[in-house]
Amino acid sequence: MITASQKPIDEIVDLIKPYQKVLVLGCGTCVKTCFAGGEDEVAVLASALRLKFKQLAQNIKFEEFTIERQCENEFIQEAAIAIGRNDAILSLACGAGVQAMAKRFEKDVVLPGVNTTFIGIRESPGVFTEECSGCGNCGLATFGGVCPVTRCSKKLLNGPCGGSRNGLCEIDPDTECAWHKIIERLTALGQMDNLKTYIPPKNWDTSLSGGPRKLIREDHII
Repeated sequence: MITASQKPIDEIVDLIKPYQKVLVLGCGTCVKTCFAGGEDEVAVLASALRLKFKQLAQNIKFEEFTIERQCENEFIQEAAIAIGRNDAILSLACGAGVQAMAKRFEKDVVLPGVNTTFIGIRESPGVFTEECSGCGNCGLATFGGVCPVTRCSKKLLNGPCGGSRNGLCEIDPDTECAWHKIIERLTALGQMDNLKTYIPPKNWDTSLSGGPRKLIREDHII
């Protein structure tokens, strides 16, 4: 899932100061799971902003609304009436959601209320770790389901650097060595032969290096 964290309240205040009516718009999927932008976070943030602007003696009205996903037009349309009542949208979606809202409502101001962080998983309640860089050329089958591009601090594709200690990265002792995990996994699977073939330098053309990407599924185009 995509993870995000709410922007500092003072930064949000600066973003919405020029407006009189602001819609705090939540997203009920990824950012809800990581406690950044679901219905509960919308309610808490809107309350905090009301108090903040009361202290600043500035009268801004806040409306609260949450849709299932801000990255899909089918759900975005549900917010159209509420958007029409306000001067600006404070979106608590990821960066993709914010941009989808801006495309759909070209004449409306859409402001980001969260910082998008990474594609990851929930390790335990309240703890999320980055697992995927969305590089467009997945090699997880070779590495036993552990991504060295994302999880190795040096992004090494041909074995460990030799600097780890007790399974921990020499760059960040709080981070597990990705190659330690890869070798553990391949050993358990009986697939260590995967590492006998040299892997050439990664072709980054499939990632952001070539500009924004597009996925087209012709079998789903109407």
